[in-house]
Amino acid sequence: MEKSKWFYIEILGFQLEYERRNDKFAFLSFNGAQIMLKEINGYWNTGLLEYPFGRGVNFQIIADDIQPIVERLIQKEILLFREPTVSEYKSNETVIKQIEFLVQDPDGYLLRFLQEISR
Repeated sequence: MEKSKWFYIEILGFQLEYERRNDKFAFLSFNGAQIMLKEINGYWNTGLLEYPFGRGVNFQIIADDIQPIVERLIQKEILLFREPTVSEYKSNETVIKQIEFLVQDPDGYLLRFLQEISR
């Protein structure tokens, strides 16, 4: 729990909204995104839990500026899963252009941070 809180708060810039230390639970937020951290307790398990958790899923988190996050990750020698890349996605008749990178959290969850360039 402490390693995950450090990663999300100190490195990625999330805010600690509240926590229940006895339950090993923390509620975090970043620019409208919300994440709940909880140590394995047997109550929410949907299957076998083994590292890396969250295989096949990625969480999109919008940032006003991804560069400070990338710099903190590099400074702490945390490997990026995907380097910052400019991507274009078509949504109906609109083309969305953004710069994005991916990083895994300490438990293996894949996080995709993006900054919109144009819409």
